[in-house]
Amino acid sequence: MKSRDSVLRLKHFQVEDKTRQLTQIDLMIGEFTRMADELDNQIRIEEQKSGISDPSHFAYPTFAKAARQRRDNLAGSIRDLKDKRELAVDALLEAEEQLKKAQLLESRDATGAADAAIDRQIERRAMIG
Repeated sequence: MKSRDSVLRLKHFQVEDKTRQLTQIDLMIGEFTRMADELDNQIRIEEQKSGISDPSHFAYPTFAKAARQRRDNLAGSIRDLKDKRELAVDALLEAEEQLKKAQLLESRDATGAADAAIDRQIERRAMIG
């Protein structure tokens, strides 16, 4: 029984860990998206100040160029995190499925033990009576 209890605890821990990982990825995606939006606003403001919105123009503000590059890097990181998120969701679903199987096995074993005890009582009564 102890090994089954430890297996069940391990499965619970795995589900909690996968949930935690998924939450962290979601938070990072949200934070990166917020940062990219702020950079978009800064780029717009800088372009309005200079009156130049073409990044290939020779007088395009260097701050806007740097902000564009940083925003593009963040967009790449967001794409990578979304891919990782899909993998994390799959891993969580698999861990939840394994937990359900372990719980069903545990409940089936508990029911089987109770049925065996009832069968023994019936046999004793049959011997007595």
